[in-house]
Amino acid sequence: MKLLILDRDGVINYDSDEYVKTVDEWQPIPGSIEAIAQLSKAGFTIAVATNQSGLARGYFSPETLHLMHSKMRHLVAEQGGHIDHIEYCPHGPDDGCECRKPLPGMINTILDTYPEAEANNVYVVGDSLRDLEAGIAAGCKPLLVRTGKGERTITKGGLPDNLTICANLETAAQQILS
Repeated sequence: MKLLILDRDGVINYDSDEYVKTVDEWQPIPGSIEAIAQLSKAGFTIAVATNQSGLARGYFSPETLHLMHSKMRHLVAEQGGHIDHIEYCPHGPDDGCECRKPLPGMINTILDTYPEAEANNVYVVGDSLRDLEAGIAAGCKPLLVRTGKGERTITKGGLPDNLTICANLETAAQQILS
């Protein structure tokens, strides 16, 4: 089984330091929707693992988050692809949960959902060190995109060895498929 786990904000859609709070604010990064569809059509099971502390902070409701995810899924479906699974952490950074990245809780939940996937063959694509750390802790292969907080992440340093870095999700898809 070919499984791919994507972070959301900064990888699939534009991120904001002020949080993506509405369906209208949720805007895809050019090429990301097509990349997901291309990977899906190539036989990848596509999962999304996303920290959504805006829920804990009261910036948006679970219903609004669901509508954002419906929009994302609809756009991918329009391109002939499919997002198979979305896992999100609704907690704030100080809530002490096991799911919030950089902890591997969401990644492990996805891997448990698809037991036929071998973690060491699963890419976790993110734009922050915490995305990569969560993937590595679950035994997956990290891939960093320069979109979102990616450039900031590269500048800070401390990146894992054998890290693949791509310009965006579109070039990441080409790398994964090659």
